[in-house]
Amino acid sequence: MHSDLDGYDRKILALLQEDASLSSAQIAEQVGLSQSPCWRRIQRMKEEGIIRGQVTLLDRKKIGLNTQIFAEIKLNAHGRSNFTEFTEAIRGFPEVLECYVLMGSVDFLLRIVTADIEAYERFFFEKLSMVPGIQEVNSIVALSEIKSTTSLPV
Repeated sequence: MHSDLDGYDRKILALLQEDASLSSAQIAEQVGLSQSPCWRRIQRMKEEGIIRGQVTLLDRKKIGLNTQIFAEIKLNAHGRSNFTEFTEAIRGFPEVLECYVLMGSVDFLLRIVTADIEAYERFFFEKLSMVPGIQEVNSIVALSEIKSTTSLPV
């Protein structure tokens, strides 16, 4: 945790993670500050990159993205030498929401959303499997979601 964050900063961050549409006046009231110092703290945390952005979170199922897949990717030796090419290709796929570099038996873990299994199959054969350097893909279908949050424990 960032050492310069005090109790007020942590409370502000917790509130913003739950509802980024809150005004600085509303936040100030809830954390026990006046509006100006609260606004300055928020601005400072934005400038320092602690607050990276503010977004609207969508319910993926309500917009027709009913299938969530976790894909473990193993690159061949040639693929490992072209790490940048692989990561640029993955960044270009809107279906891939997250991509992590791993240590262990696989090189990457992707979180992918599509409308259904057939849409994932098309994505797999038309896009993912065409990325040079991929040796193996192990696709794991998520049946249900137990917990999903964007809130960090501040």
